Amino acid sequence: MWLIKKYEGLRFEAYLDEAGVATIGWGHTKNVNIGQTIDEFAAEVYLLEDLEEAQATVKDLIEVPLVQNQFDALVSFAFNFGRTKFSKSTLRKKLNAGDYESVPHQLTRWRYINIRGQYVASKGLLNRRIAEAKFFKDGTLETEDG
Repeated sequence: MWLIKKYEGLRFEAYLDEAGVATIGWGHTKNVNIGQTIDEFAAEVYLLEDLEEAQATVKDLIEVPLVQNQFDALVSFAFNFGRTKFSKSTLRKKLNAGDYESVPHQLTRWRYINIRGQYVASKGLLNRRIAEAKFFKDGTLETEDG
């Protein structure tokens, strides 16, 4: 949950993220409307609901054993990109084939956002992917950006 909270940030008022998606709390996007406000309790509830969905995605789609830090890194990734993109990813295919070593590189490939039909590299996403890759690989939470 640390990775998600750090890279999503907490916002009590709905805003448009880099890709133009209405977002509130710690990256919650379902049924969010601009102008909507919440308190910290509601943000936690949304986070737990979204986290449950991301955890189910990893449990359902990964067929090889994972240690806790690997699972947590993949949950952060699934939280950010969703079940559909995760299910179609080369990351998932390689990992399910037993290629654990490729996962950090595969994670860092997911650093682009779609802005009005154009894929643009996002420094924030790259920082998040680097942190997830490092956490997947060795369980450390230290990142270059703090």
